[in-house]
Formats: sequence, structure tokens, C-alpha cells
Amino acid sequence: MEFGPLIKYYRTHKGITQKELAAGICSIPHLSKIENNSKDANNETISLLLQRLEVSFEEMEEKEELIRTLLRNFGEKINFYLREEIEEIYHKLKRMEHVIPFSAYMYSYELYKYRYLLFKGLISEAEIHRDLLSKQRKNFSQHEGYLFRYYNAVFLILKGHYNKADELLEELYINDDNETINGEFLYHRALVKTSLDQSGHAIHFGKLALQIFMNQHNFYRILHTLMLLGINYTHSNIYEEALVCFKHLIRNAELLKEEKILPEIYHNMGYLQKRMNNQKDALAFYEKSFALQPLNSRNYLVTLYTIGELHWSGQSFDKAKECFQTVKSLSKELGVKKYTLLAEFYLIHMTSLEKGIKYLELKVIPYFEEVKEHKDDLTRFYKMLSEYYTNQGMYLEAVKYFTKQN
Repeated sequence: MEFGPLIKYYRTHKGITQKELAAGICSIPHLSKIENNSKDANNETISLLLQRLEVSFEEMEEKEELIRTLLRNFGEKINFYLREEIEEIYHKLKRMEHVIPFSAYMYSYELYKYRYLLFKGLISEAEIHRDLLSKQRKNFSQHEGYLFRYYNAVFLILKGHYNKADELLEELYINDDNETINGEFLYHRALVKTSLDQSGHAIHFGKLALQIFMNQHNFYRILHTLMLLGINYTHSNIYEEALVCFKHLIRNAELLKEEKILPEIYHNMGYLQKRMNNQKDALAFYEKSFALQPLNSRNYLVTLYTIGELHWSGQSFDKAKECFQTVKSLSKELGVKKYTLLAEFYLIHMTSLEKGIKYLELKVIPYFEEVKEHKDDLTRFYKMLSEYYTNQGMYLEAVKYFTKQN
């Protein structure tokens, strides 16, 4: 505990002069040096000064120990994703904010506060806090410096800046190997690699994270990691492993009553079934996901669009039309151009094949090629165009789109 600044804080807070506080204990210059941390004082002098301020020396030491314990528990609860316990500890620490700056854990507290804001998804507040911490980073210990850079990577992930996050995590992985051998760090590496469509790397880091979480009995993070593995096994066409992941996920999420994650699990299981050409099962899982989602959210939009596609491919055109009309309206409302274009394409296609093909070529394909995303969608549409032009005997056009598939 930094008792000098603490004494100054309580003295000024109570409106006591240095002369009044020092009387009979030490000289005024000595007190001034103590308060400015330029002179050490023995415990007896500190105790007498605190006693006059009606502050217990022993209580202050106990508070510092309590701060240390709370911070350790705080980090652990975040790693275990225990929301209620996180809130409880955070509010206990908030009530001690007047003491924390005088403890040895001032920067650790501010770093965990940064992590808390990220955990809560309060990105704007986290960014302000990050900038304040950046000004103090020269004072960080080696461990605090690692935490700051790691939390910055989490911040970048939440902002959707996956390439920058990947670079920072790779740098930490190389330079701070002892710090990075933990499930949470490896989970975030897997998450970034998933977002960058690097399924092989995502599976590697996901399996390492899963083993650690299983050893810790960290049930919530086991669910999150199984989700990543299931998605990446699906994209890698390793369907049996993906099925194992999603079956475990469904069973355990239902047991834990994790309603927030169930819609995502059902959606991804639906995608797996779709990839395996099990259209009926795919539709059933997508509909289970859809039923649990908040109305008119982006995830609601994505799942409804996928349900529309399945109805379309199964030639249930009336149901497909109803889905795509809702998708078109909602995507405009949410400002999601991708699904506005896709819904419009299918609605036109169901009216006129030729007009649908033209719309696909002139509107949908250029947009997808420009944003350089949605590779699976692009490949599927290239194939659709290639087959259409082959049937029309327009072989040059057919070859152009066939070549683009590879």
C-alpha cells in the first residue's frame, strides 16, 4: 500500500492541514516528504498519522489484500464466463475505488476494468479506457504490459478488425509464450482464425483451448470452443467431427439452459446438414433456431433468408416467396445490402429465369466480388450461371463462370 499518498488523500478529504496532522508525531517537512513518497516512514509513524485521521493501518493492509483477491477472482470469473459473479466482484471493486489508487494493484484494476467493458460489449467506453491506459503503459509491469496488449487484441476482434487482431495475437504468441499457454488466449486465436477463414489453424488452436477448458471444467468456454470447432470442421468438410461437436453442444446447452447460444448452435447444425445435402434436417434445425431469435435482428434476417433458400431449392415456391419478401423488407430496414440483393434476386428468379440471371450478373455478382467476402455464395452462383449458359448453348459464357469456380 502506498501510505504516503493515502495519508495525503484522507488529510485533504477531511480538511486537515499538514501542521494539524503532524503535531506531536513528526515535523511538517517530514510529513510532506512522506505524502509525496520521497521519504519512507516507519510503521509506527504511519500508524499514528492514520490513527489521527481515524483510519486503521491494519484495515488498509486488509483492504489491499482484499483488492488482490478480488482482482484474481475477477480474472478467473471472466475466463469462466460467469456473468453474475463477474458483476458482483466488479461492484465490490467499484466500492473500493477510493483506495485502489494507493494500492499496488492500481494498474491491474484499470486493466481488468478494460476487460470488463469489453466483456459487456461496451466498445465506446472500452476505447476511451484503452486510450487512458495507453498513456500509463510505461509504468506497467511485464505482466500488465502483456494484459494490455492482449485486451487490445480482444478489442480489435469486437471491432471486426481480424487481421490486426491476428497480427497482435501472433506477436504475443511468439514473444510471451509463457503467458499465452492458457485456454482464453488460445480460444481467441481460434476465433480470429475462424473469422479469417483459416480453418486448419482455427481447429489447431481450438483443440488446444478445448483440452485446457475440459481440464478446468470450464463448461461455458467448452461450449464456445465446440462451436468454433464445429464451424471449422464443417468448412473443412470433416462432417463426422462437426456432427460430434454439434451434438455435444445441443445436449449440453439444453442441459445448462443456455438459451442465448442455442439459436446459434441450431443455425450452424442446420448449415452442416445443408452441406451434407440433408435438406429436411437442415430446414428443421434452421426453424428451431429461427423460433428462438429476437424479432427483426440481423441473425433473425440471416436465418430467415436461409430458410427461404431451402424452400426454394425444395421447390416450395410460395413459402420461399413469403420468406424472401420479409427478408427484402427487413434487410432494407437494417441496412444490410447483401440480403436486399439476394432476396431481390430470388424474387425476380421465381418470376422470370432470364431476368433473374441478368440481375445475378449485373447486381449480385459485382457486389460480392467487390467486398471480397462470401466465397461459398460466389462459388454457388458461378456454378448456377455456368449451368444456365451451358443449357443455353452459350459455351464461352459457361466457361468463364466455370473457370471462376476454381
